[in-house]
Amino acid sequence: MKQLWTMTQYDLRQRIRDRSVVIFAIIVPLALMFVLDLVLGDLADPELRPTKVAAAAPADDALAVALLDVVRSLDGVEGLDLTVRTAAADEVHGLTRDDAVQVGLIVPEGFGAALQQGRPIEVTIVSGGGTGIEQSIVTSVVESAVERFSAGALAAAAGADAGLDPADLAAIGQEVARGQPTITLTEGVASDEQLSSTGALVAGQAGLFLLFTVGFGVTSLVTEREQGTLARLRSMPMPAWTIVTAKALVSFILGVVATTILLTVGGRLFGVSFGAPIAVAVLILAAVLAATSLMFVIARVARTAEQSNIAQSIIALVLGIAGGAFFQITARGWLGSVMDLNPVSALIRGLGITSGGGGLGDIGIPLLTMLGFAAVVLVVSRLVPDRGAVQ
Repeated sequence: MKQLWTMTQYDLRQRIRDRSVVIFAIIVPLALMFVLDLVLGDLADPELRPTKVAAAAPADDALAVALLDVVRSLDGVEGLDLTVRTAAADEVHGLTRDDAVQVGLIVPEGFGAALQQGRPIEVTIVSGGGTGIEQSIVTSVVESAVERFSAGALAAAAGADAGLDPADLAAIGQEVARGQPTITLTEGVASDEQLSSTGALVAGQAGLFLLFTVGFGVTSLVTEREQGTLARLRSMPMPAWTIVTAKALVSFILGVVATTILLTVGGRLFGVSFGAPIAVAVLILAAVLAATSLMFVIARVARTAEQSNIAQSIIALVLGIAGGAFFQITARGWLGSVMDLNPVSALIRGLGITSGGGGLGDIGIPLLTMLGFAAVVLVVSRLVPDRGAVQ
């Protein structure tokens, strides 16, 4: 054990003195988190901007006025700052063209009569410059309101055909138009296994660069094999497994330290909390163990340091992208089951559970996934021929 610890300490000092480890394991992923959050943050969590609407509608048309009231009611929706101003129909296009308003709405003359008689009529929505999701919200609400008004008119027409008292027809139409839908949607709370877009980005980048960080141990092992140092070490009076185990310990320690720093610093920089420290620490240890197990396969497959770097990069990018390092990938069937075995995906899923308040007893599946991955890869590493040994 003394020999093992001596070799591990020596390799750790060598790696720490190598600035590329600090740059590639910590600085680069933090910088990439910042850039990706700037690029993708607004797409995932769009912020609604103040929006002005110019609306033209006949003042003597009750249904047209009711339609404008529906649009004005959007101003009470949380997060949406909406102002509706009245304008003449021939002014709406000019106001939107000059960016005085972001959305224009034109309700034509005879709107109410057309609905009541079942005749087609066109309501015009004009998009101004720089509009986005706000314009889509207004459009969707107007379409929904017009459909409800049409349903009320059709209900009244159907009542007239059925011979109902004309005095009741207006009440029926208004009730249908103004009544609440029988099926409603209620916004729920996100699953405990879901991180925010920023949280998933931080966790994903930590998982991706973990796969690169543990590769420094592989590179060191293959380089020493190329230079002949490994043969001299094997001639010393110590078990042969000590050398490979020391390299694995170096990879494991670097991975634990780098991933802990990335999650801690990334969480503070982007306002993300991953939950109970003990549960998060266990997830980190399991993820690093799964990533380090890949080192044994690469070390047996690669003959040169260049080959090990290429193999490491391919594996890291494939597992990182498939696991959701940049964006979540949804798959079903057997493909989805296979992707769930990805240690990066399991790490993100586990951090989602702890972020939602889960503890050690709640992260059993992600832990088993990562530990099972490590066990399978270690078995595979024993079955793969050692290409470097034939040199």
